[in-house]
Formats: sequence, structure tokens, C-alpha cells
Amino acid sequence: MTLKTLENALEILKYFTKETPAWGVRELAKEVAVSHSIIHRILTTYVKYGFLVQNQETKKYELGIKFWEYGLLVQDRLHMSDFVHPVMQTLCEETGETAIFTLLDGIEAVDVEIVESPQKVKYLLTPGTRAPLYVGASSKVLMAFLPAEKQQAVIQSGLESFTGKTIVDPQTLLADLADIKNKGWCFSEGEYFEDTFGLSVPLFDKKGKVVASLSIAGPSYRMTAEKMPEALAMLQNSARSIQEYLQKFDFNLLRQKSPTS
Repeated sequence: MTLKTLENALEILKYFTKETPAWGVRELAKEVAVSHSIIHRILTTYVKYGFLVQNQETKKYELGIKFWEYGLLVQDRLHMSDFVHPVMQTLCEETGETAIFTLLDGIEAVDVEIVESPQKVKYLLTPGTRAPLYVGASSKVLMAFLPAEKQQAVIQSGLESFTGKTIVDPQTLLADLADIKNKGWCFSEGEYFEDTFGLSVPLFDKKGKVVASLSIAGPSYRMTAEKMPEALAMLQNSARSIQEYLQKFDFNLLRQKSPTS
């Protein structure tokens, strides 16, 4: 296998997302702009080794159990959840809102740990959900602390409007990011999902680089101006506990070696 073939095979995996978890050969070939014969050969190889499975009814390909197995191995090695989850549980109980731990991955944010609010009306999220860095508190607080060239890489990748409150003008976004960095925290309302709020603070590795964020999220009507200072103080206190742990953690184990990471 040549390096280029390997790169093409790995690139294909990026198209298996929460929004599009299954692909047919021809539709994936069209999306990737590669001949369907090449796509078919790559997919069948993944099936052979358990990384993909083919649904016998739809004939489409889906992620296989191998990814789940490797995910468990990574989780066992990192032991991050063992420390982070209890802190998030306390934060959730104190604020009454969903607590979210998000990792920076290239020019995307990945929600890796979630503790749901005990309230009937709450912010629901699935672990592994990815989001662009320019929208929502948990993502924007990461982007705010990135170097200017990486912020430009995010902007150059395209700014899509998710709601009427999504900031898609580059200069307005950069001004917002500067304000977030100056404050040290981010509050957003209705940017990614209508009628929801996010309140987030950044987390850094031992070299001072932003690597993660800690957030609370819920319905907008519950986070009033009067409640915000107390909620922010609780969030910052929880973040300090997690920050002490992250200072000892080697995030190079998680970072992908790509032009944007």
C-alpha cells in the first residue's frame, strides 16, 4: 500500500459522522470525488478487518465494532474520565444544568464527556459530537485562545449559519473572539441551537496551550443576568480542579498530526 492510498483510505473515514453514519459506494464516491471502484476496494478492505460493516438491507457501509474496541483501549489508557466526570457531576448538581467537557481536535471541537441536567427541560448532547470552532460557547472559547493563523484557518474553512444568531462575518467573529479572550470565558445564546445558552471556560495543557473547555448549557430562559455571575463562579471553580489534572497530562497523545492541528 502506498502512502497516498493510505491517506485516501483514512480520509474516507472522516465522512462517517453522526449526521451521516452510513454510505453507499456510489454516493460516497461522488461525495469524495473518487472513482467508485476505488471506494469499493477501500470499503471492502475495512469490512475485512472489522472497521466497517455492510448493512445487508440497505447495502450501505457503517462503522464497525473495531472502532468501539479501540475507543475503549484509549479510554482505559487515558483515565481522563475517572477524574473529570466527578467534577462535572458536582458542577451539574450545583448549577442544575448539563455539564460538558470538550476537546480541541484540529479545527473542530469534540464533546467527550457529558453529565446531563436532572431537570425535565435540559440540553441534550451525545458524547463524540463534533462542532466547528466558530459557533457556541464550548467551541468559541477554544478558538479565542488559538494563534491568529489557526483562527484564520477556521475562517477559511467556511462560516456556516446554524441559526439567526450565528456569527458568519469574519471581522465580527474576530472581535468577538478578542472579547472572549480578554474576559477569559464565553457566553453564547442561540448560536448553534435555538433557545439554548452555553457558558464556557478554557482549559490549558502544561505548556499553556488551549486544549479543552468546560461548559454548562441549558434552555436560555433559565440563565438570567442575575444568575450568570454565580453560575460562572461555579464553572470557574470546577475548571480549576480539572486544570490541575490537565497540567500533568500529555495532550500530544491526543493531537492529530495534520496541517490544522
